[in-house]
Amino acid sequence: MTATAPTSTHALLDKHAGVLDEIREALRTRSWYSRYPESPSPRVYGETAAADGAAAFEAHRNTRYAAELVSATDGRWVGGEVSPYGPTLGVEYPGLDVDGALRAARGALPAWRDAGPQVRAAVCVEIVDRLHQRSFEIGNAVMHTSGQPFVMAFQAGGPQAQDRALEAIAAGLVEQERVPESVVWERPAKGEPIRMQKDYRIVGRGIGLVIGCNTFPTWNAYPAIFADLVTGNAVVVKPHPHAILPLAITVEVARTVLSEAGFDPALVQLAAENDGQGLAKVLAERSEIAIIDYTGGPTFGAWLEQAGAARGALVYTEKAGLNTIVVDSTDDLKGALGNLAFSLSLYSGQMCTAPQNIYVADSGVDTNEGHLSFDEFADRLATAVQRLTGDDAKAVEILGATVNDKVRGNADSLESIATEAEGRVVLESRRVTHPAYDQAVVRAPGLVAVDVSREDVYTEECFGPVGFLIRTSSTEQSLAQLADTVHEHGAMTASVYSTDEAVLEAAREAAAEGGVALSENLTGQIFVNQTAAFSDLHGTGANPAANAAYADAAFVANRFRVITSRRHV
Repeated sequence: MTATAPTSTHALLDKHAGVLDEIREALRTRSWYSRYPESPSPRVYGETAAADGAAAFEAHRNTRYAAELVSATDGRWVGGEVSPYGPTLGVEYPGLDVDGALRAARGALPAWRDAGPQVRAAVCVEIVDRLHQRSFEIGNAVMHTSGQPFVMAFQAGGPQAQDRALEAIAAGLVEQERVPESVVWERPAKGEPIRMQKDYRIVGRGIGLVIGCNTFPTWNAYPAIFADLVTGNAVVVKPHPHAILPLAITVEVARTVLSEAGFDPALVQLAAENDGQGLAKVLAERSEIAIIDYTGGPTFGAWLEQAGAARGALVYTEKAGLNTIVVDSTDDLKGALGNLAFSLSLYSGQMCTAPQNIYVADSGVDTNEGHLSFDEFADRLATAVQRLTGDDAKAVEILGATVNDKVRGNADSLESIATEAEGRVVLESRRVTHPAYDQAVVRAPGLVAVDVSREDVYTEECFGPVGFLIRTSSTEQSLAQLADTVHEHGAMTASVYSTDEAVLEAAREAAAEGGVALSENLTGQIFVNQTAAFSDLHGTGANPAANAAYADAAFVANRFRVITSRRHV
């Protein structure tokens, strides 16, 4: 039976009962739901919120992180974050004593397990609410570790990530609530029926390891962190060494709330490291780690999947992919080009959902402005990108800063790619000058046109501001390539433009065959890069780009097991 929760948790249950009802319902209906406003306007958050958040971020710089982030330290201080905009952050974090930290986490589990799903969910909501109070601080931290422009860093790193956290909490809670705590079971028999008392106990797998990424440190980590916690597990948060601060703030808040609620803060610990230290591999090989969540490159992701499976750990990964668009026809050319240009430009294409491969038939595209040949459509798209990113001061608020040398190298290699592929550079990746950060390397998208036969070029992820316009023999071939390349190489998103319902239906079939979510005829303020919490699943788990989806039942339900006790009545 469930033990009595610490007294302070009753107040949290009362405080968040309405929220728990709201998020259960939002998940059930897949309707729009957002608890946290994503506009950083002073009309929403108050006149001083932005300045206060910036000051809180600055207070971290060139210091040792003041709050306790681990339950066992090895005595070292680590950290070497440098903002993609130029400044060195200078923050140091306590090194993790792996043996001591995992021992402490295991010791914290029984009370957390016995608190029950509703208490855990209420505590988790309180953590997310407290994180929301620090959204401007987190937004600055995300900006200066990922290179996202500030508004995007605030939105994706703050409210949108927080909504995704709530979605994971709701999904985990609903799956646990499918199991009753106790039943009296009866089987008909001669005379009196056979009766048994059966008690069902939710037991988490143990300790989760969340391996963060550089580009979206909170947005990608929060679903896993809160899926682990709500299902009764402890979690070790291992940030990317270039993006520690946003998750350090997260861990600080989580440990504070857990302590206030009467639980051991060892349930959440930070595993910060210096670049190249290899702590993720060390932790992933520990027998105490029962669940691994990873966002990052395919090589290490594949190793995690194999190594984790070999010792029975659950492994959820999001890796590289070939996000694909098929352009057949459109009745809103201006809207389609604007939408595509923004999708290619947002965060300089450094989103796991940003498009890379754009298939257009050799016969061209029928539009409301007349028929366009393949080359004419390519040039019109290039013009749309140039128009969107032509003013440096405005462009940097869309593009942000490039996050690493690989992205910059990809942007610089368009001419060599075109030459090798016997294609043409439709648009060079322009260098943009940031008016406030002269050390930032900002790049607008570039486009290369290639023939569909050059799969050697476009079937590898070219991360960053690079798009391929791929000439096919027909829309039918474009859709076949969508299905085949996604099935083989993976994708997080796909999109189609067509005025022909038969083409749209064929696109739906191609997306189903490839195992990727499809967007149709996006011409307004919804972009293929974006997914809405509680409504859109992020990833499908049905192609090589990711073996899981945020946050379906499969993402949460196997993080706990049900242990039954039964006896005759």
